[in-house]
Amino acid sequence: MGFRFQKRFSVLPGVKINLSKSRVSTTIGGKGAGVNIGPDGKPMVTVGIPGTGMSYRQQLGVGHLVVGVVLLAALAGIAYWMFPDQVRMALHWWQPKWF
Repeated sequence: MGFRFQKRFSVLPGVKINLSKSRVSTTIGGKGAGVNIGPDGKPMVTVGIPGTGMSYRQQLGVGHLVVGVVLLAALAGIAYWMFPDQVRMALHWWQPKWF
């Protein structure tokens, strides 16, 4: 069994930079689900049950990624239509209050 090193830095809510001894990658998502994009550019989706250590990991093709982005944009639009103040606050938490 080999020795592994991994360090994860949060740069924004839901966005993390992952460092290991051989590569750097970016993860977008939260507890239970996320998409990891490594140096080769191939997206990997991981879905798991938080607190159990059980998860499923699958490489996505470009077509799947496009469909996922479109669905995410549609979901964000529906959420904004239903709860505009909460979505606006979540998207602009980092801006100074004078904007």
